[in-house]
Amino acid sequence: MMKRDGVMESPTGKWTRPEDYLGAMARKRSFRRSHRPRDRTQPESPRLFLSTVPFFALMALLAVLTIGIVIAAFPGSQPIAKAPEVAARQIGVAPKGWFQEAQKEFHQ
Repeated sequence: MMKRDGVMESPTGKWTRPEDYLGAMARKRSFRRSHRPRDRTQPESPRLFLSTVPFFALMALLAVLTIGIVIAAFPGSQPIAKAPEVAARQIGVAPKGWFQEAQKEFHQ
């Protein structure tokens, strides 16, 4: 093995072969342990207060919130404001002197 600038070369030559990697992984205990078949466990029985009750409480809260929003947004609960009546206008007709009055109001 030659050491060049802190880098060790492989004893087999310049390039490392795939067989060297596979052999090293086969020898490692952690690699063999992580790929063995796992023992099966029994599933835990569901707990009422950890799964079902919070779900139904959240659903009830959302239902109450939805009903409250629908009641608040219903148009019958809002006061009805009448639109101000607009005088009928004729297109292209204006009283005499309207432009001078508008200029006076603008410059004040």
